[in-house]
Amino acid sequence: MQRTTKQRTAILAALGRQEDFRTAQQIHEDLRAAGDPVALATVYRNLQALASAGDVDVLTTDDGEAIYRQCEQAAHHHHLVCRECGRTVEFQAPQMEQWAEQIAAEHGFTDIDHTMEVFGLCPEHSAR
Repeated sequence: MQRTTKQRTAILAALGRQEDFRTAQQIHEDLRAAGDPVALATVYRNLQALASAGDVDVLTTDDGEAIYRQCEQAAHHHHLVCRECGRTVEFQAPQMEQWAEQIAAEHGFTDIDHTMEVFGLCPEHSAR
């Protein structure tokens, strides 16, 4: 169980005000703009702890940067992410879950975990 700290609460509140994924630097800037003098290292450390606990989603961009967003769904889920604006839709894929378990079992793997993000263009950017 994670300890609730002022910084962790502030980070979750900042993420709660956003719909899209944000970098640690963007979250840090949001906090500083709101008058919270939290250090960037503290933001990184808390984001990692929140991601490990399943309280925030974390994706890795094409250039290797981690981006974060507060989870809308508590259950295991996946993401559709717009490459242009970052708009994100959470979805569940029971067929994929079954496929992953089948593939793991065929190769003798147990206690599996996985993530899936689908990147494309949202309806607004597809229409342009």
